[in-house]
Amino acid sequence: MLKLLKNFGKREWCFILISFVLIFGQVWLELKVPDYMSQITILVQTEGSSMKDILINGGYMLLCTLGSLILAIIVGYITANLSASFSKKTRSKLFRKIEELGMQEVKQFSTSSLITRTTNDITQLEMLIAMGLQLLIKAPITAVWAITKIVNKSVEWSMITAIAVVILLAVIGVLIVIVMPRFKIVQKMTDRLNGVTRENLTGIRVVRAFNAEEYQEEKFADVNNRLTKLQMFNQKSLAILSPVMYLIMYMLTLAIYLVGASLIKEVMLADKLTLFSNMIVFSSYAMQVIMSFLMLAMIFMMVPRAQVSAKRINEVMDTEVTIKDGTVKEGKPGEVGTVEFKNVSFKYPDAEEYLLKNISFKANRGETVAFIGSTGSGKSTLINLIPRFYDVSEGSVLVDGVDVREYNQEFLRNKLGYVPQKAVMFDGTVASNVSYGDNGKGDITREKVIEAIRVAQGTEFVEKMDEKYDTHIAQGGTNVSGGQKQRLAIARAVARDPEIYIFDDSFSALDYKTDATLRHELKEYTKDATSLIVAQRIGTIMNANKILVLDNGECVGMGTHKELLKNCEVYRQIALSQLSKEELENA
Repeated sequence: MLKLLKNFGKREWCFILISFVLIFGQVWLELKVPDYMSQITILVQTEGSSMKDILINGGYMLLCTLGSLILAIIVGYITANLSASFSKKTRSKLFRKIEELGMQEVKQFSTSSLITRTTNDITQLEMLIAMGLQLLIKAPITAVWAITKIVNKSVEWSMITAIAVVILLAVIGVLIVIVMPRFKIVQKMTDRLNGVTRENLTGIRVVRAFNAEEYQEEKFADVNNRLTKLQMFNQKSLAILSPVMYLIMYMLTLAIYLVGASLIKEVMLADKLTLFSNMIVFSSYAMQVIMSFLMLAMIFMMVPRAQVSAKRINEVMDTEVTIKDGTVKEGKPGEVGTVEFKNVSFKYPDAEEYLLKNISFKANRGETVAFIGSTGSGKSTLINLIPRFYDVSEGSVLVDGVDVREYNQEFLRNKLGYVPQKAVMFDGTVASNVSYGDNGKGDITREKVIEAIRVAQGTEFVEKMDEKYDTHIAQGGTNVSGGQKQRLAIARAVARDPEIYIFDDSFSALDYKTDATLRHELKEYTKDATSLIVAQRIGTIMNANKILVLDNGECVGMGTHKELLKNCEVYRQIALSQLSKEELENA
């Protein structure tokens, strides 16, 4: 928690100091009210007292109450701004940190958990600052000040107040012991609830296709009911505090009056009025003491959950990023658009076996290098090493003659036009999705967007849309087909004019005619760039300058289409499973 408070700057600490002064004034005004009440009590009981004096003291009471209210409003406004500022800075830092995390770290936390930490957990801290800051300052000041006011009034009354405070603290302690461990479970279950909800929404088409609505409802209900039961237990446990507090307050007042009545009965007539006045004042201050401890109790109830949230946020903030940024911002002289793998082996951090084993090849500028193999052979993993989604376990990956680990990541990725296996669309327009590669700088012109869509064979369907290039694309591209998403994703890479194109099975949703036309256009348009293609179709890659055949993470063949048909049995089997011998011979 203290780590996160470092997000407060000098301005925020100045406002906290101002709040402290204002709360001090607020407490002073509140504790002056019983003094005026005592004066009024004496004046009422004293013969010959003037109504004017009573009204003056009553006016002072009203002024103190009004002043306390005004100060409370000002402090509330300041703390609300402080909590909002803290939330903004913390959420911004956490989001930037999440963006820096490698794929390994993201999988470690899970997407749903990261969403919860960025939203719900920070909200818990925001609530603590908004409410807790006032209580944390006010409660100790009120308690100490009220106790000093009554400490010499009566030993009997002081003992009764002390007993009431001990009972209240005992109840609070028991509640904290019972509830605090469950707050951590609540946040984890919130993660799970978000995960189930996200899974259901992203897979809504599959859910409906298999009539699995009831099954998904049961999954959601199971998680939701467990979270609800836990929250109900916590809330019921905390709800005990309110009646206990009122019971203690009323019993304390009753005890003070009973003891006071006994004391008044035994003293001389001249002292009865003074003792009665002291009893009224003492009971008011005793209530202030109880209320101050109750305010502390409220903080104790808020702190455990906020502490759990702070720990979860710090887990992300303290996570060491495995993909360290380099400093190099230029390739070797004479090396442009080259990609070289030197004895590359790779395994995931939590895996025992290597997924890729001793892969070596080089792609030169203007060449097309393709990768083919069975499912799980490591094709996508191999090309994901180039933009450094993961780092190699052994060997090195060179772009323009420089190890990718030495590059500044932004500089490296600006060299690449990446089209993922699953086309990703963002909420926006057709144009904004295609021009996404300009990093928000507006470098990609409208003409460039139109040209890129033409190359990607998307002009026909885009021109038929209601607003053409300004047509809205829903988040995830749910209002366009799979083939349309792939073509827009390809257009996004083309619009960037990169040195190196990476196509991760990016033609799978296209029909054969569109696939052939698109590849022909790409070949003409990207003739000065290097293209790396992962594909399942032989027809997509047979004209590549070099084809790598992967099998169980090993390169079992490398060469042109015709060379591999003669020399690589794995490639020949894949080719024959898709095309006849006559088609292969005439290719």
